[in-house]
Amino acid sequence: MYSFKSKIRYSETDSRGRLSLEALLDYFQDCSAFQSEALGVGFYPLQERGLAWVLSYWQIVVDRFPDFYEDVETGTYPYNFKGCFGQRNFFMKDKDGNFLAKADSLWSLIDTKAFKLTNIPEDVSAKYEKSEKLPMDYAGRKIAVPEGGSMEENITVNPHHLDTNHHVNNAQYVRMAAAYLPENFEIGQMRVEYRKQALLHDVLHPYVVKRTAESGEELYTVSLQDEEGKAYANVEFKEKKHD
Repeated sequence: MYSFKSKIRYSETDSRGRLSLEALLDYFQDCSAFQSEALGVGFYPLQERGLAWVLSYWQIVVDRFPDFYEDVETGTYPYNFKGCFGQRNFFMKDKDGNFLAKADSLWSLIDTKAFKLTNIPEDVSAKYEKSEKLPMDYAGRKIAVPEGGSMEENITVNPHHLDTNHHVNNAQYVRMAAAYLPENFEIGQMRVEYRKQALLHDVLHPYVVKRTAESGEELYTVSLQDEEGKAYANVEFKEKKHD
């Protein structure tokens, strides 16, 4: 397990002075990157071997978004490697050790020269110490996109959307999708299914659906699609359930 401590910065907060969802994703992504770098199998060593990790799925369950200047600990560990896939948990805790957020994720290793999936080399997976799955309510990885939604204004991919793999960063899809939530929407869970990579100057067509879950919470599904209706990413936001 790898973790680091931090204070919530003002630049990471939303209009309510709390950590934004996008910043939470950045914390989680940075944490896994830090672990890989510390183990000698980070971005540059893999790049030299023509390899890169690509995120396929997120599920993030939020109990509470921490406030500005609050002390937090962010941690991560893998719990399974199989073939070309790796599964990894994340968490953020407050200073007393209470969970603020938990996450599950699925990663795929790609050969960047052939641009296809490739099995994880044993010398890479052996660097990580696997742990038991984090206790949380795990959801399915497929996100249904219901009918009855609306098409919103197109989004063109610009340089600030890209990461070191030269495609749209995982958190950027969430930033785009979250723009369609009502101002006071309280996020209890977010899921993202990444379907294909968007590149510079690609045009994303957002399709937005609002519905109510069987348990009574509001659900917003945002499908960021190409001009043929094929999804780059499907993002689902579930309202926080209040007791």
